[in-house]
Amino acid sequence: MENLPKNEHLKFDLYKAVVIGVSAGGLNALKQVLALMPAGFKLPVIIVQHLHPDQDHSMVEILDRCSALRVKEAEEKEPVAPGLVYLAPPNYHLLIELDGTFSLSIDAKVNFSRPSIDVLFESAADAYCPGLIGIILTGASSDGAAGLRRIKDGGGMAIVQDPAGAEYSIMPSAAIEATEVDYILDLQGIGKLLAVIGREKTRELKTQN
Repeated sequence: MENLPKNEHLKFDLYKAVVIGVSAGGLNALKQVLALMPAGFKLPVIIVQHLHPDQDHSMVEILDRCSALRVKEAEEKEPVAPGLVYLAPPNYHLLIELDGTFSLSIDAKVNFSRPSIDVLFESAADAYCPGLIGIILTGASSDGAAGLRRIKDGGGMAIVQDPAGAEYSIMPSAAIEATEVDYILDLQGIGKLLAVIGREKTRELKTQN
């Protein structure tokens, strides 16, 4: 997939953020996707990975080493900035407020998870749609399916890892069943699509200036 897939939904000036939901098998999947995203990517990338409540910060460090973009944990009241990759902290729901800042919550688990993908996706849809790209990768639960549907209903883009190639297929299969998906791709395809969107977004911004 060297060239941009033909799709009337690809309106580069519209996109404001990317959200990714992933669970079991997530570290390897995220490493592959982030490795293909170029330096200078102009959108924030916000990730919920299901983690053990006592998980240390090693995942941030591992992903930061394999990405051209800076990877960090999201912090309470922190403004969402373009060109950064944010991870939800262990044992906190991550939300995006309408003013473009992060909010952390210790409310009850959603879909047996905290952080929950649905919580992030639904708040991000309220903040960014129709300019939101939602992505579901490998996982062993249905978390994220309802959130991806909210993104799609709001006019955003829905991308799902091909269940046939996912380490755990339950999560991507649930997302595909829940809503109309724009792209079903392997990890390389997802990374390349995001890279193309990033390049076109940069070109669009240069044209505007």
